[in-house]
Amino acid sequence: MPKSRLPQLLVVAMLVAAFGAGCSRSTSDQPGNKPPPASQTPATSAAPATPAAAGANPSLPNFVSLVKQEGQAVVNVSAVRTAAGGSSRSDPMQEFFRRFGVPPPDAGEAPSGSLGSGFIISQDGFILTNAHVIADTSEVRVKLTNKREFKARVIGADPYTDVALLKIDAANLPVVKIGDPNRLEPGEWVAAIGAPFGFENSVTVGVVSAKGRLLPGGSYVPFIQTDVAVNPGNSGGPLFSTNGDVIGINSQIYSETGGYMGISFAIPIDIAIGISKQLRETGKVTRGRIGVQLQELTFDLANSLGLKEAQGALVAAVQRGGPADRAGLRPGDVIQSVNGQPVQSTADLARIIGGTRPGTAVSAQVWREGKTVASQITVDAMS
Repeated sequence: MPKSRLPQLLVVAMLVAAFGAGCSRSTSDQPGNKPPPASQTPATSAAPATPAAAGANPSLPNFVSLVKQEGQAVVNVSAVRTAAGGSSRSDPMQEFFRRFGVPPPDAGEAPSGSLGSGFIISQDGFILTNAHVIADTSEVRVKLTNKREFKARVIGADPYTDVALLKIDAANLPVVKIGDPNRLEPGEWVAAIGAPFGFENSVTVGVVSAKGRLLPGGSYVPFIQTDVAVNPGNSGGPLFSTNGDVIGINSQIYSETGGYMGISFAIPIDIAIGISKQLRETGKVTRGRIGVQLQELTFDLANSLGLKEAQGALVAAVQRGGPADRAGLRPGDVIQSVNGQPVQSTADLARIIGGTRPGTAVSAQVWREGKTVASQITVDAMS
């Protein structure tokens, strides 16, 4: 090092040290204290809870341990259907064509295939995946990470939520840990494991973009939106939190070109587990209804009804003799909560009531003529 530059470098080093001392009040700033050796420095969490200090290097999550520990419970799902006149609607590329309005190529009478993903939820071989992955198929096979393959039995599928339950004859299988998507926050890191375009056990990571996304098409599933790269073949695979818990099932993407564009959607795992329990018990899903026609509550409508905020489901009409009519609900009522669960919109009410077992009595808080009243409603089965 040339001697002529040494004084300047010393001055710069002193200024940098003084700036660092002004930004932090760690114990190493006190006289006589030394910074702990690297081996004794407390480990940072996988995803920082607070922003990194100015000038510091932010710590990014490491998913290596998650993939090693939880990836063994992720499986590849392949399905075959032989039918004249085209490919299976659950084929990865056909799924692109179907969702985004592009005419599919003619596949003739050759057997068509579907590739997807899934994950094991019980040691005796129950597996969750997407309904569209196994729709209209004659045979479904499951491949584990150790290359063992099984013919799977379809216990049931629910197109409404896009959840399907499979069963393979095996024991002592690795299983995923089920998490709580309600504790998830936008900005948290998440990871997906699946088989995009057939590339087995691929890992992609990103962050939660939003929660409670409602998509067109009649489904009231409050999707988890992420920027995790999800492509055909990822469908049915798990979405993991940094704790290694499954918090969703990767289901859909939004794209104007047919390729991944940074927006993907996952079904919250609590909804999927509820569906799987019904499929396991009866092979089908029964939904509840209370016999009301709903209207979205606007800010102006809320003000006219004496509400400060546009939150709740506005009852526009009540079916005569239906559950809501028997409970005394009227047009103009605003349902604000059911069994303690807040109702922010009509979609919330439809999801809560639809997920309630028929014959169950629920307690609703209703805004009526400037005050809140309680109502007990016995849910009927949706025909």
